[in-house]
Amino acid sequence: MAQLAAASAVLCALVALVTFGAPAWACLLCFTSYSERLRVCQIFVGMEGPQLEKCEEAFTAAFKGLQDTEINYDERSHLHDSFTQMTLSLQEVATAQGSFEVAFPDAAEKIREVIVQLKEDPAFPPTGLQEVARRFRCRGCYSTVCDLPLDCPVQDVTVKRGDQAMFSCTVNFQLPKEEITYSWKFAGGGVRTRDLSYFREMPRAQGNLARIRPVQPTHRGTFCCVITHDQLPLARLYFFLNVTGPSPRGETELQVAFREVLRWAPREAEMIEPWRPSLGELLANPEALTPSNQGLLAAAAALASACVTLLAWVFFRWYFSGN
Repeated sequence: MAQLAAASAVLCALVALVTFGAPAWACLLCFTSYSERLRVCQIFVGMEGPQLEKCEEAFTAAFKGLQDTEINYDERSHLHDSFTQMTLSLQEVATAQGSFEVAFPDAAEKIREVIVQLKEDPAFPPTGLQEVARRFRCRGCYSTVCDLPLDCPVQDVTVKRGDQAMFSCTVNFQLPKEEITYSWKFAGGGVRTRDLSYFREMPRAQGNLARIRPVQPTHRGTFCCVITHDQLPLARLYFFLNVTGPSPRGETELQVAFREVLRWAPREAEMIEPWRPSLGELLANPEALTPSNQGLLAAAAALASACVTLLAWVFFRWYFSGN
């Protein structure tokens, strides 16, 4: 029986959609059921008859002004509660033998005032796929994400040659707390662009911060940071790095080419030779003595003292024995 009643309610709603059209119902259709609207009209004019159809038409006509309404997605529950309260209020008016021709426009005006007072979406233009900016549209009863471009404007960064350049991949809207990844790309040759065909991946760059040091003229170009959530791009930030400062004194194009060749040549591993100070260097730099060195010096001093004592005893023994 419950399934039959539910199917009957759905069938009635479909018949109403075909008869009046979805745009005419708009927010009224999204936040009230057909059985609730029918019950209101039955209380006003009775269970059946020509007045019942007239009441339903007046109900939908009163809310035609809200057919293009858009609200913040998180405010749906608030607006749903307002429509529920409106339905109860209309039933009370109908029970008191009020007129639906007056009650419906009044109810629609109160709902319009509620919509005006709802919070606006917290979208931060100009760019980014911002889930917090999702909108609910009464025309069709569906939600959509704020339609903003993913590509942010190019930010210019000027750094002197040999200094450090740092890029911060941050946006001014709230990102999801999980499954956020950052990837970096680079378009060299001094190109200032947002065309992704010019960029190549930088697999070693990870996280929302990228740092280059020391900056060289070869780093002049556009860096791109892509923020993704669960493999879905949320925003793309661009940084154009302009390197300033003169070249080293006396440097020629041939020297630059030669240095580039040396960069590719295999280099011998740098060997760090251990410091082996002499006794004089250790005594001249007492702070260089380690605890082990101090122990060895103490043992050497004790051994030297014992040797001197032994030699003195042998000498005196020999001297007195000759006499």
